[in-house]
Amino acid sequence: MQLYGGIEAGGTKFVCAIGDNTGKILERARIDTTVPEDTMPKVIDFFQQIHAKTPLAAIGISSFGPVDLDIKSPTYGYITTAPKSGWDQFDFVGTLKAALNLPIGFDTDVNGAAIGEARWGNGKGVDSLVYWTVGTGIGAGGILYGKMMHGLIHPEMGHTFIPHDTVHDPFAGICPFHGDCLEGLASGPALMERWGVKSAVDLPDGHEAWDLEAKYLGYAMANCVMTISPQKIIIGGGVMQKKGLLQMVREKTLEFLNNYIKHDSILEDIDNYIVAPGLGHNSGVCGAFALAEQALHVPS
Repeated sequence: MQLYGGIEAGGTKFVCAIGDNTGKILERARIDTTVPEDTMPKVIDFFQQIHAKTPLAAIGISSFGPVDLDIKSPTYGYITTAPKSGWDQFDFVGTLKAALNLPIGFDTDVNGAAIGEARWGNGKGVDSLVYWTVGTGIGAGGILYGKMMHGLIHPEMGHTFIPHDTVHDPFAGICPFHGDCLEGLASGPALMERWGVKSAVDLPDGHEAWDLEAKYLGYAMANCVMTISPQKIIIGGGVMQKKGLLQMVREKTLEFLNNYIKHDSILEDIDNYIVAPGLGHNSGVCGAFALAEQALHVPS
C-alpha cells in the first residue's frame, strides 16, 4: 500500500499528515501559519524525516488561496493574492518539489475537502457536491462527476455578495478586498469583531448573532442551490461547530428558496441534503491524500 503526504494549509495552521489510499491518517503534525520563511522549513522537515524512513509516493496540498491551478501557467502552484500577510505570490508547489523531489498534487483547501468527502465522507455516492467552510474565512469548492471545480481560476463563493440590511446590521464587514461580502460579514473574525468576543463560539445560545449568521449563510446556500444545483451541500469549519447553527441554516435556506426548487431533497429531506462533514475536521487533509494519489497519474 502506497503512503501519501497531505497538507491542509490554512490561514491559522498547517496540518501535515501521512496517510494511505483508504484515507486513513497514520501520523500528523500541526504547524502554525506565520510567514513562509518560518512555516515551510518545519513542513519540509516533517516530511523529510518520514520519507527518509518510509518512502512516500506523492504529496497533496489543499491550500488557502487564491491559488494558480493552471498547469500551463508560469505561476502554477503559487498562492497569489492571499489575504494572509507574507504569502502573496508564494511558490508553494515549487518549494516543496525542490525540497522533496516528489509528485505534488495541488488544489484549494475547499476543493481538497470536497474530494475528501466525495471519496470517504458524506459525499460518497453523489455526482455533484459543494463543500463550504465557515471559519477564519469562508470558501467553497466542489466536485462535478469526479472532477474538481476549476475554471478561470477556481470558485471563490465566500466572496460573493448577499443582501446586507445596513439598518438592521450596520457592521461594515471585514474583508480587505470587498468589505461586506459573505466572508466579510459571516466569517469567524467578522463575528468576533462585530460582537466584541474572542471566539465566535463563545457567543451564548439565543444571542441575536446566531440568527443573523444563519440568515447570511442561508442566503449563501440558497444561491448555491440556484446556481450550481449540487446533489449535496456539506458545511464545515470552526463556526459551524456551534450547536444548532446547522439546523438554523437549513431552515433559512428553505425560507429563502420559498418552494421554488421542487425536489424532494429540498422539500422533504433537507437534513440529509445540507449536512456536516462525514470526516469531521479531517476533510481537507484526507482530500490532500486524494490529490497526492491523482498526482501520480499526471505527467510532470
